[in-house]
Amino acid sequence: MSDATARLVRLLGGAALAPLRARLRSRYQRGRSGGIVTLAHLSGVERDALAGLLGRRPSDAGSLRFDIAELDARLAHAGLAASLRHALELLDGPLTDVAAARSETARQWEAVRAMATDRRLAAFLADGRGLGLLKRLAAHLPAAAQLVGQAQTVLAQLPAAAIARSHLAAQLLGDAHALDPGVPVATLVLAVLRHERAAKGDHEGEETVRELWAAAGVLVNELARPALFLNLPGSAGGASGEPGYLSLRALMRSAPLWTAAARDVYVCENPNLVAIAADALGAHCAPLVCTEGMPAAAQRVLLSQLAMAGARLHYHGDFDWPGIAIANAVTDMFGATPWRFGARDYCAALSTNNGASRPLTGGAILARWDNALTDAMNRHGRAIDEEALAASLMLDLDTRRKQSLRNGTWICYDSPPRENDNEIK
Repeated sequence: MSDATARLVRLLGGAALAPLRARLRSRYQRGRSGGIVTLAHLSGVERDALAGLLGRRPSDAGSLRFDIAELDARLAHAGLAASLRHALELLDGPLTDVAAARSETARQWEAVRAMATDRRLAAFLADGRGLGLLKRLAAHLPAAAQLVGQAQTVLAQLPAAAIARSHLAAQLLGDAHALDPGVPVATLVLAVLRHERAAKGDHEGEETVRELWAAAGVLVNELARPALFLNLPGSAGGASGEPGYLSLRALMRSAPLWTAAARDVYVCENPNLVAIAADALGAHCAPLVCTEGMPAAAQRVLLSQLAMAGARLHYHGDFDWPGIAIANAVTDMFGATPWRFGARDYCAALSTNNGASRPLTGGAILARWDNALTDAMNRHGRAIDEEALAASLMLDLDTRRKQSLRNGTWICYDSPPRENDNEIK
């Protein structure tokens, strides 16, 4: 340490004067390098140090006003430092113009954003929240640039033709686990896919990662939770009267040919109803698909394929709040119409099946196809499971009854159809 620096440390250095130096440094960091300064609320040590540097008499005043240029000149004349800024850097290290640094950082992030030539990624990053996610995923700007490049490489292949996620990752990124949950590039790609679907107005609800990938033609756990069906019309549906399953793999790798144009296809919530229909009607059951709760990837793909093939989808589920939420999703996503699933159906079911009802719990959910249904359920406070209504649902599913109605005749039932039964859709 030189003699001049040692003298500067004695006059302006040390822990006691660190708050004063911080206040002076903050002016330079805000881009203010000169002018008149008034420092209030000075301690005695701070006031005396400044007065000594300025060549003023000590005072008891709590503030001090001085010209930066004057202090620069006195420090230079005393050989302590070229200026106040120089003195502060000698004592505590280099000063950074925070405003200029912030502006430069913003410019660099804009350059990263401009790298996004994929329209979906560009639209996502144009949103402040999208750019914020990129900043959180990348530890620094070079990592962000690399992440944008990787995401674009993946997005350029989407939608894919039913490829396994690990295979896609290995092909494009050289690592079979590069698109696993939690990996930054996977998080970014999925966020872009969600943003794109939201921009299109798709009402998909809370999609799982598996369902998002499936919608983009990428298979994850492709054999998990297959879609349950009975007597679907087409190359994979058959009419054997026995329930069957179609995996996500089967639905996407070699999409079945559905001959469902202008055909009624019924959709239920519970697998037990499919079993009941198979036992009661067998091959005479109308086409039936089960969502098994909120439809997952395989169920969504199957219902989408049927809707695109021209099927008229009709939905029924449990008369409880989760059942209403599922029905909202199915009607929104696939254009299904309610199947004996309105306020009148609920009230009629209560009057004839009251013993099969249970307490309605949880928060109310609006039935978007029939506001009166939500009101009725709130008023009565009872839930009805779908299986309790199987007898009435079988009337619609029985293809023999449909034919008899068309012919103007009745067929024999163990329990004859009631006059107030809804006509088959």
